[in-house]
Amino acid sequence: MENTSGVGVLDKTALILGALEAGPTTLAGLVATTGLARPTAHRLAVALERHRLVTRDIEGRFALGPRLGELSAAVGEDRLLAAAEPVLTRLRDATGENAQLYRRQGEEHICVASVEGLLGLRHTVPVGVTLPMKVGSAAQILLAWEEPERLYRGLRGARFTATTLSRVRRRGWAQSAGEREPNPASVSAPVRDPSNRVVAAVSVSGPIERLTLHPGAHLSQAVVEAAARLTDALCRP
Repeated sequence: MENTSGVGVLDKTALILGALEAGPTTLAGLVATTGLARPTAHRLAVALERHRLVTRDIEGRFALGPRLGELSAAVGEDRLLAAAEPVLTRLRDATGENAQLYRRQGEEHICVASVEGLLGLRHTVPVGVTLPMKVGSAAQILLAWEEPERLYRGLRGARFTATTLSRVRRRGWAQSAGEREPNPASVSAPVRDPSNRVVAAVSVSGPIERLTLHPGAHLSQAVVEAAARLTDALCRP
């Protein structure tokens, strides 16, 4: 075994993940590629599956899991935050409304960047505030492109439905009005990393009196454009 660390279980885990880098494979394929004993390969692959570092495809083969993408996205967080302020400021100037950037954190989503709006009746969300994944347009964005099992688990108790999320995926943005509290409305769009995975949500928010019950009708284009600029910043070589 090359490049060993001296910690056997970690070295074997690295072998399994390296074998899956080439694509999904069966247990027999893992054994053949890694040289590990079949019981060992199975035990480690199943353990990695529990932590979402490994998953199964529709044929039951082992494959790299979604947690790896989440960790990769976290590595790029500094780059995302560095690009966020000018993009959110431009979005705020274009709409007059509060602009925020959210990332998912377990069963909540957290505001990681925020720019206060220009208009009266502001509804600012400070950086560091965590909100449930059950309400709001940002939560819809951060859930809509999840793997099916996690998506349907996230819908339990949510103020939006699977049909809502299907509509979000189709049009590329989400809206909400009075979901979290009676007054605020918001529109959000997805920010993607180089692997096309949704890693954040850009939002504008304000009172329903100003944004109306259908805020996407006049704000979605500006929000989608802002999300595209942040996606470009993440994907730029």
